Amino acid sequence: MLPFDGYVMPLEDVPDAVFSSKMMGDGFAIEPTNNTLVSPINGEVVSIFPTKHAIGLKTDEGLEILIHVGIETVALKGQGFTCLVEDGQKIKQGTPLLKLELDYIKENAKSIITPVIFTNSPKETKVELNKTGYFNQG
Repeated sequence: MLPFDGYVMPLEDVPDAVFSSKMMGDGFAIEPTNNTLVSPINGEVVSIFPTKHAIGLKTDEGLEILIHVGIETVALKGQGFTCLVEDGQKIKQGTPLLKLELDYIKENAKSIITPVIFTNSPKETKVELNKTGYFNQG
C-alpha cells in the first residue's frame, strides 16, 4: 500500500545523497499529490520526529519503515505538518498519520519528494520497483 497519491520513483532519484545512496537503507520514493499520509502497513508507530516531518513505523512482522516527508523539511520546524497519531499507537493500513500543507512545504523546502526507507532489512535485500509513475494511495 502506498502512503500517498503521487509519483513513485526509485530511491536513487531522490535529490539528497543520504537517501539516494541508501545510507539509511533501501526503499523507494514518492512525490505526493495529496495532503494526507496514511499508514502503508499494519503495525505500530515507533517514532514521530519532533518536527513532524518524519515518522517511523514497525510492521507486525518486525520490518521497520521510515517515511521522511520531503527533503530538508526539518528546517520547517513542524510548520506545515499536523500529526494525527502518537508514539506507540497501533495502526492499520490506511490509518491517517500526518496531514500536510503541501503548498507551504513546496514553497519552503528543497523538495516534497518523500523517501520510504526499510531501515532494518538485511543489506543484501534490494527493493526493485516493477512500475514507476503516478499511483493512487492503496
